[in-house]
Amino acid sequence: MNRIKKGDEVIVITGRDKGKRGAVLRRVDDQYLVVEGVNRAKKHARPNPMKGVTGGIVDKDLPIHISNVALFNPATQKAGRVGVKTLEDGRKVRVFKSNGEQVDA
Repeated sequence: MNRIKKGDEVIVITGRDKGKRGAVLRRVDDQYLVVEGVNRAKKHARPNPMKGVTGGIVDKDLPIHISNVALFNPATQKAGRVGVKTLEDGRKVRVFKSNGEQVDA
């Protein structure tokens, strides 16, 4: 089970964007994910009138390694480590290690 999924609120714990929070937009693969507003780069785009693309400099969110982010715990207002717990009915759920609270309600 993935500890971080699309739509989760994460916080960057190392690197240039340390301390920034954002939602996970997509998982690139097992190791990389794209977070909204984190690891931004400027890309020079050519205009393409056939596709309706105007040229100029656009901001693009690049992938960040999963080890550089942690799930944001709203109860403690800090980054939290995540574990997996199996319930009585056999379902697996993600829980915060600090307070044992479930990630998905």
